[in-house]
Amino acid sequence: MILWLTDLASALFGWKIPAAFTYFSTRMLFAALTTLLFTITLGPRFIKRLYELKIGQPIRSVEECPLLAELHGKKKDTPTMGGILILSSMSASLLLWMDLTNVFTLILLLTTLVIGALGASDDYLKLRFHNSRGLKPRKKLFVQVGFASLVALYLLFPPLQNALHSGRWFKPPSAKEQLIVSGEKRTEIRTTTLSTQQYAGKFYVPFFKEALFSWNGFSLIAAFFLMIFVITGSSNAVNLTDGLDGLAAGCLVMAALVLGLFSFLSNNIDLARYLNILYIEGSGEIGVYLFALAGAALGFLWYNGYPAQVFMGDTGSLALGAIVGVSSVLLRRELILAIAGAIFVAEAMSVILQVLSYRCRNKKRIFLCAPLHHHFEYKGWPETKVVIRFWIINLLFAIIAVGSLKFQ
Repeated sequence: MILWLTDLASALFGWKIPAAFTYFSTRMLFAALTTLLFTITLGPRFIKRLYELKIGQPIRSVEECPLLAELHGKKKDTPTMGGILILSSMSASLLLWMDLTNVFTLILLLTTLVIGALGASDDYLKLRFHNSRGLKPRKKLFVQVGFASLVALYLLFPPLQNALHSGRWFKPPSAKEQLIVSGEKRTEIRTTTLSTQQYAGKFYVPFFKEALFSWNGFSLIAAFFLMIFVITGSSNAVNLTDGLDGLAAGCLVMAALVLGLFSFLSNNIDLARYLNILYIEGSGEIGVYLFALAGAALGFLWYNGYPAQVFMGDTGSLALGAIVGVSSVLLRRELILAIAGAIFVAEAMSVILQVLSYRCRNKKRIFLCAPLHHHFEYKGWPETKVVIRFWIINLLFAIIAVGSLKFQ
């Protein structure tokens, strides 16, 4: 909207609005500041309202998990569904600072609304029916996979891209590969322009300049399923991580900032050429929203840090996980997300391994409790120690993810 307002003010009144307000870097910073102030300022009123509505967090029963019931008993009735505050601040920031004609803006907004509504439905059922575990896993997975399929289908199916494109609105993104070739007399830059389908079929690996491989033709089916796996897996991984005060929010700040940096660099053709990464037209809009996410998560952490005054619930965790997953797919940086969000990967893998071990090894468990953060609680670590150490580990991996830009 800010882009429209600057154009309107210039056309109607002849005002000279500083061009800096239209820069991606400026809008990224202002988007983060907007969501940060939004969540911190409105947090107390929002939490008070949740208390009035008696929207409290359900805790595992003693029969189901005795030690966790004892450790987390004090968390019972702490307001949940704080994800509404996070997603509201991000949506407001999107409307204010992002280019509403860009297709990346549309995709990220739909991700927020659809997966946010899914998480809210799950939270509502848990609160409405005290013995309910919310939506059945199959139903949640069906919606997640369905939405991820639509995103993948858009990127890989040109007729759908053309159907959505109208005038200035929702132009399909294009990309450029820039190869620097050094000859005997001069250095030559070879540029290859890629369509949306072509760039979406590329698979990049950190620390390597060129794509590891490119899918085309029938092999695009593999790219289709990879996108679904990344988006759905990311959504559920963040949801699994959201079990201790501030754990998921802190890790999300790091992952969002790393991906936001990649999106900014990918949108600058000179920096993209210098760093040997793919130039993606308009990808700066992804960076604006990721910085908005980082600001919102940081502001939410003000109230979600130990002892938490509010939890984000599935409303926040499912949607925020899906947003970073969709962003990594749009940027073709799925493995960067896996590195920058290493804790999310570890938490998800701990659950998968625990279930497989229980079913295949005659009910034997690998961990004392899954997800992984509960395993360390069972070992006697205080909650704050688990959270801080997980943050430190995730920060180290986030630094490695950024370092991959130079060491390739």
